[in-house]
Amino acid sequence: MAATPGPLTDWPWKPLGSFKVAISKEKDYRKLKSKLQSADDRDKLVLSRAYSQKVWLVGDGLSKEEQMKASKGTSIIPYSRFPPKEVREDCFYYTTPSMLTPKHLENVDSCENWLPRRVMSAWRIAGILHGLEGWNVNEYGNEIFNVEKTWEASLHHGFTPLMKSFT
Repeated sequence: MAATPGPLTDWPWKPLGSFKVAISKEKDYRKLKSKLQSADDRDKLVLSRAYSQKVWLVGDGLSKEEQMKASKGTSIIPYSRFPPKEVREDCFYYTTPSMLTPKHLENVDSCENWLPRRVMSAWRIAGILHGLEGWNVNEYGNEIFNVEKTWEASLHHGFTPLMKSFT
């Protein structure tokens, strides 16, 4: 585990309370809803035409027009490889999924020009972990290897979660 316990390092994660996930694109809504196993999880997913949510988890293709509909102070958190272009000064933009590299890792600058030194994207870390652990599994598209196993391996090899945004 990481040296300092916190909400991102206590595993397994504990529920943070009651919440709903709003999706604005009907195609994405239907696709995600079909993958949810429990009725409780399906009930937490809603199709919404409003843009009033204060936390946005965004993938590729977030348009300028969509960002302009966000409320002032909205947190925009990407889960994609590339961060969205920042078009609002009154919103908070977070980095793509990434972690600090282990101190013993040498010759590391930044793999992406939007991340600070010694910070690496989760996509690259996953590739390193697959090699270190000898995992012969291909991940592509929406197919994801065991998240818990990957999280534990990243911590075991010295990668640490970021506790703040660098953008």
